[in-house]
Amino acid sequence: MKWDIQTVGFNAKEELMDTTKEQVMSLEKYYNPIIGAEVYLRLEYDEHKENKKVELKLNIPGEDVFAEHQSDTFEHSLHETIDKVKRQLLKKKELERAHR
Repeated sequence: MKWDIQTVGFNAKEELMDTTKEQVMSLEKYYNPIIGAEVYLRLEYDEHKENKKVELKLNIPGEDVFAEHQSDTFEHSLHETIDKVKRQLLKKKELERAHR
């Protein structure tokens, strides 16, 4: 799987980068093949506390899958984004099975 993890507006700790990579790699058990992943960790500068945003785009054959979530921690945003993508992958897999 090809990787592209970018941080926007801050420098991420290695721990956050490792956690991000592990969680995205875990998506391979729900849908295979995943060609690549693009992850953007954004720190939005505004007066809101919920200023940590995670955007995830998976490159898969056919149609890419995208999700994003914004909350008060990167860990929570990542978890919610992974859940959204997981649901999309399971739905895509079910649709492919139905057409066979």
